[in-house]
Amino acid sequence: MKTWTEIRADKRLYCVAIAQAGDGAKFIIKIRRVKLAIIASWGGGWDHVSVSTAHRCPAWEEMQEIKQIFWRPDECVIQYHPPEAEYVRNHPYCLHMWRPQQAEIPMPPRIFVGVKNDAEKRSDERAADAQPGAV
Repeated sequence: MKTWTEIRADKRLYCVAIAQAGDGAKFIIKIRRVKLAIIASWGGGWDHVSVSTAHRCPAWEEMQEIKQIFWRPDECVIQYHPPEAEYVRNHPYCLHMWRPQQAEIPMPPRIFVGVKNDAEKRSDERAADAQPGAV
């Protein structure tokens, strides 16, 4: 997670309100005219940011922008889908991003998600054609 000074200096962070206490901070910010309530914390070995709106879940683009504000480009963060017995729902339109401070988050090979550009797609297709029994 970025430092508190880096986060506060981000020009995209138009703060309507802000409060910092201990290992966390609360923000009300606007992204593309949408008001978002943010709670950021960095205690207990975890970096955490929750994002909520009043009437709907945050959109992918809003979550991505919040990720860019709070974390560096080379940091991976995750949204958990815990076992149902572990669900906690304090707000109906809130999503969370997490990052452990002392461990790397394992990631699947990028090709499992998709190809990045046309050149990679052609390369992957040639590799698949060269394998016997490839579909």
